[in-house]
Amino acid sequence: MIGFPAAAFATNCFVVAPAQGQECLVIDPGIGVLDRLDEVLREYHLKPAAVMLTHGHLDHVYSVTPVCGARGIAAHIHPDDKYRLADPLSMMDPSLVAMLEAQFGTQAAWHEPDDVVTFTDGQSLTIAGLTMSILHAPGHTEGSAMFRLETVPDALPADSGLNRTIFAGDVLFNGGIGRTDLPGGDDAAMQASLRDVVLAQPDDTIVFPGHGPATTIGRERVANPYLQGL
Repeated sequence: MIGFPAAAFATNCFVVAPAQGQECLVIDPGIGVLDRLDEVLREYHLKPAAVMLTHGHLDHVYSVTPVCGARGIAAHIHPDDKYRLADPLSMMDPSLVAMLEAQFGTQAAWHEPDDVVTFTDGQSLTIAGLTMSILHAPGHTEGSAMFRLETVPDALPADSGLNRTIFAGDVLFNGGIGRTDLPGGDDAAMQASLRDVVLAQPDDTIVFPGHGPATTIGRERVANPYLQGL
C-alpha cells in the first residue's frame, strides 16, 4: 500500500495491491495526483483495475476521469453520491474554484467518468486480488463509505497487533471527524455512523483517513473527542 497527499487540500490518495507487479486499486485520486500516481505505478509495476471513491467531493474525485479513461477502468462509488460525479465543480464555492485555477494556472474542468459502478452497504467486492467490505457511513455526505480489508500493509511490523485495514475517507480522522455543514452533510447521520459503524469496528484495525496521518480504531475509541459518549 502506498499513500501520498494530493496537491490541494492534502487529500490522501492510496494505491493498494497484493504485491508488486500486480493489479491494484486506486482510492480517491484527488487534485494534481496524476504525475505522482504514474510514478508509483511505474516504480512498483502496477496496473490499476478500478478506482474506489469514498465519496463524491471534488478533492477526492478530481482526477478520477483521467485515471479511469487512460486505462479503460470503472469508478466505484455509493449510489447516494453518484449524482456528485455529474459536475462536482458546480457544488464548490466559486472562490475555491478560483483558488484552484490560480494555483494550477489552468481553468478547472470536469468530465464525468464513462464507466461508473455503484456499490451497496455490506457488499463484498473482490478486485485486483483484494477483497474489501463496503461500510456505508453517511454524514459527511449522503453516500460516504469506508472500505475494509481483512489484511494490513506488509510495511507494518509483524508484532503491530493490527489485523485489518479501513480506508475511511472523510468519516474518521486521526483525532477528528468529517465536517457535516456542507451540502448533503447531516450531523445526526454522522453521529449514527460513528456509533453504529465506526465504533463497531475492532480495535486492532488500522485506519487510513482521507486527510492526515493513519490511526487505529483502538486509539480513536479512547482519544477522539467526537467518539466520546456515543
